[in-house]
Amino acid sequence: MKSEIISSSGTTVYRCLRLHRGEDLLKSIQNLCIEKNIKAGFVASGVGCISKGKIRDASGVTIREINEDCEIVSLNGTVSAERCHLHIALSKEDLSTIGGHLCEGCIINTTCELIIAEIPDICIDVEDDPETGYDELIFRK
Repeated sequence: MKSEIISSSGTTVYRCLRLHRGEDLLKSIQNLCIEKNIKAGFVASGVGCISKGKIRDASGVTIREINEDCEIVSLNGTVSAERCHLHIALSKEDLSTIGGHLCEGCIINTTCELIIAEIPDICIDVEDDPETGYDELIFRK
Protein backbone atom coordinates (compact mmCIF):
# COMPACT_ATOMS: atom_id res chain seq x y z
CA MET A 1 0.00 0.00 0.00
CA LYS A 2 1.70 3.14 -1.18
CA SER A 3 -0.82 5.93 -0.67
CA GLU A 4 -3.77 6.75 1.52
CA ILE A 5 -6.08 9.76 1.73
CA ILE A 6 -8.49 10.32 4.60
CA SER A 7 -11.75 12.22 4.26
CA SER A 8 -14.75 12.40 6.58
CA SER A 9 -18.45 12.98 6.18
CA GLY A 10 -20.33 13.23 9.46
CA THR A 11 -18.92 10.49 11.64
CA THR A 12 -17.84 8.16 8.82
CA VAL A 13 -14.17 8.30 7.78
CA TYR A 14 -13.31 7.25 4.22
CA ARG A 15 -9.86 5.82 3.59
CA CYS A 16 -8.96 5.87 -0.11
CA LEU A 17 -5.96 3.84 -1.20
CA ARG A 18 -4.44 2.09 -4.15
CA LEU A 19 -2.84 -1.33 -3.99
CA HIS A 20 -0.09 -2.27 -6.42
CA ARG A 21 1.06 -5.32 -8.38
CA GLY A 22 2.03 -8.24 -6.18
CA GLU A 23 0.15 -7.16 -3.05
CA ASP A 24 -2.27 -9.60 -1.42
CA LEU A 25 -5.74 -8.04 -1.38
CA LEU A 26 -7.01 -9.52 1.89
CA LYS A 27 -3.72 -9.11 3.78
CA SER A 28 -3.50 -5.48 2.65
CA ILE A 29 -6.99 -4.73 3.97
CA GLN A 30 -6.30 -6.57 7.23
CA ASN A 31 -3.01 -4.71 7.71
CA LEU A 32 -4.69 -1.35 7.09
CA CYS A 33 -7.34 -2.15 9.71
CA ILE A 34 -4.72 -3.16 12.26
CA GLU A 35 -2.40 -0.23 11.48
CA LYS A 36 -5.22 2.33 11.69
CA ASN A 37 -6.97 0.53 14.58
CA ILE A 38 -10.24 0.38 12.66
CA LYS A 39 -12.91 -0.92 15.05
CA ALA A 40 -15.67 -1.21 12.41
CA GLY A 41 -15.96 -0.45 8.74
CA PHE A 42 -16.92 -1.70 5.32
CA VAL A 43 -15.63 -1.72 1.78
CA ALA A 44 -17.44 1.11 0.01
CA SER A 45 -15.72 0.40 -3.31
CA GLY A 46 -13.09 -1.97 -4.63
CA VAL A 47 -12.12 -2.24 -8.29
CA GLY A 48 -9.02 -3.45 -10.07
CA CYS A 49 -7.58 -6.71 -11.27
CA ILE A 50 -5.82 -9.77 -9.94
CA SER A 51 -3.33 -12.17 -11.51
CA LYS A 52 -4.40 -15.09 -9.34
CA GLY A 53 -6.87 -15.64 -6.59
CA LYS A 54 -8.28 -17.84 -3.88
CA ILE A 55 -11.94 -17.80 -2.90
CA ARG A 56 -14.02 -20.08 -0.70
CA ASP A 57 -17.31 -21.35 -2.04
CA ALA A 58 -20.68 -21.46 -0.27
CA SER A 59 -19.90 -24.84 1.36
CA GLY A 60 -17.69 -22.92 3.79
CA VAL A 61 -14.97 -25.51 3.21
CA THR A 62 -13.73 -25.66 -0.37
CA ILE A 63 -11.19 -23.05 -1.45
CA ARG A 64 -10.82 -22.64 -5.18
CA GLU A 65 -7.79 -21.25 -6.94
CA ILE A 66 -8.08 -18.97 -9.93
CA ASN A 67 -4.88 -18.89 -11.96
CA GLU A 68 -5.68 -16.27 -14.57
CA ASP A 69 -6.07 -12.52 -14.85
CA CYS A 70 -9.49 -11.37 -13.63
CA GLU A 71 -11.22 -8.03 -13.13
CA ILE A 72 -12.63 -7.28 -9.67
CA VAL A 73 -16.26 -6.45 -10.43
CA SER A 74 -17.44 -6.43 -6.82
CA LEU A 75 -15.81 -6.43 -3.40
CA ASN A 76 -17.88 -5.94 -0.28
CA GLY A 77 -18.10 -6.83 3.37
CA THR A 78 -17.19 -5.78 6.87
CA VAL A 79 -13.70 -4.92 8.08
CA SER A 80 -12.04 -4.33 11.43
CA ALA A 81 -8.75 -4.86 13.20
CA GLU A 82 -10.47 -7.87 14.81
CA ARG A 83 -11.59 -9.57 11.59
CA CYS A 84 -12.49 -8.95 7.96
CA HIS A 85 -15.39 -10.75 6.27
CA LEU A 86 -15.29 -10.01 2.56
CA HIS A 87 -16.86 -11.43 -0.59
CA ILE A 88 -15.53 -10.88 -4.09
CA ALA A 89 -16.84 -11.31 -7.64
CA LEU A 90 -14.32 -11.71 -10.44
CA SER A 91 -14.80 -11.47 -14.20
CA LYS A 92 -12.64 -13.75 -16.34
CA GLU A 93 -11.34 -13.00 -19.83
CA ASP A 94 -14.35 -14.77 -21.39
CA LEU A 95 -16.57 -12.49 -19.24
CA SER A 96 -17.83 -15.36 -17.08
CA THR A 97 -18.02 -14.45 -13.41
CA ILE A 98 -16.98 -16.35 -10.30
CA GLY A 99 -17.39 -15.23 -6.73
CA GLY A 100 -17.18 -16.22 -3.12
CA HIS A 101 -15.52 -15.54 0.23
CA LEU A 102 -12.21 -13.67 -0.21
CA CYS A 103 -9.19 -15.67 1.02
CA GLU A 104 -5.51 -14.83 1.26
CA GLY A 105 -3.89 -15.38 -2.11
CA CYS A 106 -5.77 -12.86 -4.28
CA ILE A 107 -2.75 -11.12 -5.76
CA ILE A 108 -3.11 -7.71 -7.38
CA ASN A 109 -2.13 -7.61 -11.05
CA THR A 110 -1.83 -3.95 -12.07
CA THR A 111 -3.89 -2.07 -9.48
CA CYS A 112 -6.74 -2.12 -7.00
CA GLU A 113 -8.50 1.05 -5.93
CA LEU A 114 -10.15 0.76 -2.52
CA ILE A 115 -12.39 2.97 -0.46
CA ILE A 116 -12.78 1.75 3.11
CA ALA A 117 -15.49 3.45 5.17
CA GLU A 118 -14.69 3.52 8.90
CA ILE A 119 -17.54 3.92 11.40
CA PRO A 120 -15.90 5.36 14.54
CA ASP A 121 -18.81 4.87 17.00
CA ILE A 122 -19.25 1.13 16.24
CA CYS A 123 -17.05 -1.81 17.24
CA ILE A 124 -16.97 -5.24 15.59
CA ASP A 125 -16.22 -8.18 17.88
CA VAL A 126 -16.22 -11.91 17.26
CA GLU A 127 -18.31 -14.36 19.25
CA ASP A 128 -18.91 -18.11 18.99
CA ASP A 129 -22.40 -18.80 17.66
CA PRO A 130 -23.54 -22.32 18.63
CA GLU A 131 -26.34 -22.15 16.05
CA THR A 132 -24.02 -21.67 13.06
CA GLY A 133 -20.92 -23.35 14.51
CA TYR A 134 -18.77 -20.38 13.50
CA ASP A 135 -17.17 -17.40 15.17
CA GLU A 136 -19.58 -14.71 14.01
CA LEU A 137 -19.26 -10.95 13.91
CA ILE A 138 -21.23 -8.89 16.42
CA PHE A 139 -21.61 -5.13 16.40
CA ARG A 140 -21.35 -2.99 19.54
CA LYS A 141 -21.53 0.73 20.30
